[in-house]
Formats: sequence, C-alpha cells, structure tokens
Amino acid sequence: MERITHYIDGKPTPGESGLRGPVYDPATGRQSAEVDFATAGEVAKAIEAARAALPAWRATSLARRVEILFRIRQVLDAHRHDIAELITAQHGKVLSDAMGEVARGLENVEFACGIPQHLKGGFSEQASTGIDVYSIRQPLGVVAGITPFNFPVMVPMWMFSNAIACGNTFVLKPSEKDPSASMLLADLMSEAGLPPGVFNVVHGDGVAVNAILAHPAVQAVSFVGSTPVAKAIYETATRAGKRVQALAGAKNHMVVLPDADIEMAADAAVSAAYGSAGERCMAISVVVAVGSVGDRLVAAIADRLPKIRIGDGRDPASEMGPLITAEHRDRVASYIDSGRVQGATVVVDGREAPRSRESGFFLGASLLDRVTPEMDCYRDEIFGPVLTVVRTETYEDAVRLVEENPWGNGAAIFTRDGGVARRFQFEVEAGMVGINVPIPVPVGYYSFGGWKNSLFGDAHMYGPDGVSFYTRQKVVTSRWPDPSTSAVDLGFPSMR
Repeated sequence: MERITHYIDGKPTPGESGLRGPVYDPATGRQSAEVDFATAGEVAKAIEAARAALPAWRATSLARRVEILFRIRQVLDAHRHDIAELITAQHGKVLSDAMGEVARGLENVEFACGIPQHLKGGFSEQASTGIDVYSIRQPLGVVAGITPFNFPVMVPMWMFSNAIACGNTFVLKPSEKDPSASMLLADLMSEAGLPPGVFNVVHGDGVAVNAILAHPAVQAVSFVGSTPVAKAIYETATRAGKRVQALAGAKNHMVVLPDADIEMAADAAVSAAYGSAGERCMAISVVVAVGSVGDRLVAAIADRLPKIRIGDGRDPASEMGPLITAEHRDRVASYIDSGRVQGATVVVDGREAPRSRESGFFLGASLLDRVTPEMDCYRDEIFGPVLTVVRTETYEDAVRLVEENPWGNGAAIFTRDGGVARRFQFEVEAGMVGINVPIPVPVGYYSFGGWKNSLFGDAHMYGPDGVSFYTRQKVVTSRWPDPSTSAVDLGFPSMR
C-alpha cells in the first residue's frame, strides 16, 4: 500500500502520529493508498519551517522571485500530463478534464510571473513643501491554504502562486481524499529552485485544520469548500485575528429565454452540469426554463444524456468519470428519490445507467423536471450529476428566483437579445455572470468569487484581489530637510 507523507522544509516528511486515512481509486472502488494525518504538533513543524524561511524569501529580490516563478511554470508545464494522471487516479475526473484543470491552474502561475507590475506602489512628489508620500505593498508572512477534493491542483495554484510571488511563505492542507497531486507540486517546485520551507504540505482532517487556524504565526487563511465549513473557518480565523477568504457553496442557475438557440442551450447545460460528474462549484445545477421553452429544452437535454460515455477517466473514450467516494455517490443519488417524492418529474434516473451498477463510485447523469424552490433537490447543494429544471413564466420571475437563492456564486443567461442580456448582468445577484457562457470562471488576470453565502470575507481569489489579499499596504511620508530649518511645531500637520 502506497503511503503518502507530508512535505515540510523542502522534503517528504513521514507522519509521526500513526494516524492515516484511506485514498481510493474511484473508478474501481478499491483503496490505492493511505495518507498520513498530521497532529497539531506536526502542523506546527510545517508552520515553523515556513516562518524560518520567511526572512530570506521576503528579502529575495523581485527579479529573483520572478525568475523562480518562471522556472516553476516551466517545470509544471513539462509535467502537466503526470499531474493530470494523479488527479484522475484519485479524484476520478477524466484525463482531458484533469488536463484542463492543470491548464487553468497554470494561468495563475503565469499571472504571478508578472508580480512586479502588481506590487508597484504610488508616489506623490512634493505633497507638501519638501515632503514626498508614497505607498508600498509588503507580504503578510506565513499564510495557509485549505483546499477541496474537486480541484486538487487548480485551487492550490489559485492560492500559492500569488502568495509566494508576493513574498509570503505557504502551508497547504489539501483534501485527504486526493492528496498525491499536492506532493508532486511540492516536489516539482523544489526542483524549479523554490527554497526549502517556502511551500509546505500537511495532510489530515479537522485536527490539522484547527491547528492551522489556531497557530499565531499564520497571518492569513484561504479556503474553498462547503458553506457550513467555510462559515466556521471564517468565524474561527477572524476571531484569532487572521485575514480570511473563504469560498463556499453554490447553486448556479442557467436562465434560458424563449428566443435562445435551444440546441446550443441544451449542449451548454449538459456540458456544464455533468462535466467532472457535477463536482464543480461552478457547475450548472439549475436550468430555469422561461415561458414556452420548457418542454423543448427538457427534451433536448434528455436526448443527450444516454450518449454521455461514462467510465474510468484513464480511458480516452470516457467523458464522465465516477464520484469521489461511495458515500458521496449515495448522498447525491438520494436526491433523485427525494425529488420524486416531493413532486418533481424524474426524466432520467442516473442509477439506471449501466456503469452505475458496476464497481466504482459511478452515477449516471440524472435530470429532474418541474422542480420548485421548496424541494430538497433545489435547496441543497448536490455537487453531483443531477440537473434540476425550474420553470418560470417570465424573465422577471427567473431573476427573482436567483435573487432569493441564498447562494450567489455564478449565473448564466442564454438569449439572442443583447438588451435583455445587458439587463441580466446588471440585475442578477451573483458574483460571476455568463452570457451564452454556462461556466463563467474568470481568467487568471481577473478574480474568482461569489456573493451572498458563496463567499465569506471581503476578497475574491487570485488575480488582482489575490495580490491585495496576500499583501498589506504601507504609506511612507518622507522628508529630507535642511537641518537649519528644523523647529518645534505642536500644530496638527497640514499641507502647505
């Protein structure tokens, strides 16, 4: 049985607690490895390694930091297929999807390679007679990231790219369900020349998370995961005086108007709902069919579902892989029954797909029609291949539906009417909006984050917001006077 260890101070570090967790191959259902679970003491060792590395890394010139970041980008790019294979083996998503995850993660490394541009301050000469005022941005210190199972590479890259580029040192606590990719990242970054202690990895469960939140040396925490955990982490870490960005759950709506191209909308809905088996925080989980479009749209979506090739993600023919664990698969499947009991129409039951009855954690694509906001399948974040369809009479009803939902991660509209599309982006209560684009994940030089219960904290993740999150501003007021002009003045400083 493969044993997955921690990565502390530039080298793999076996755990000392004796506690370990299972890691599965979701395509077969068999355990493939076990991962060490860190104690609070072992987490402290990783944090101390980061703290010890901080003075030298912070003092490293921007030119040298950027040189190392370019090499990191080059090494990660050269190994992108190896990284993707690890994602597929432990998460289950198909290899092409895993390759896409690596590519989107690398966008953030590329953005960080331009960090000198983003760390430039302002300068005001002669703000007062003989006085100049300027601003600089400085790193926070030791920062930490707690990342989810569904993107074991991309989300860590969202965090550590800007964090280390800005001069911080980083401690990563990845999901214990698919931890190997983070170890490969650490090894490759070391190969690229990142000094020991700048990037560390500790594995584990709530013990490790709580140790990170409680440690006084950790200045900031980034988190991506479910809403209850995000809220708890935000409240705990902010009480401890830490800076926090916590991205939480979602219930992303895709509004389809009667003038939309129905075939294009159906293609988009299927792609956005069932890609990565629905285990995406930006997956479309609700299609809002407006007016007369409902029957045609549901029929078009249902016609596509039997054609989705479900299988082992390592098989190039597979389009959708398994879910991460048996427990998660069973929880997702339970919404099919609860939807039927509560009045929804089960158009396609994914449990009837042939692969769902074989080994592995598979569940076929499911489609529920005539869902209402009171049903569990609408109210809860399912996080799996179950798409619900809600029907509304008007555009206004559709927008109100999105507004009244407690989450506000993403929303999309499909229409040929530019005026309505512009009205939608102006009115809709969501942090990321797609116009004829079902998954509006921003590119690396913008920032990612939702509204309402989809985000706890003030800063979105990566891009310009990421730079602001991982730095603090200092304003310097400078004067080099002639000593002969010095005098005592008890008046309040004024501009003159």
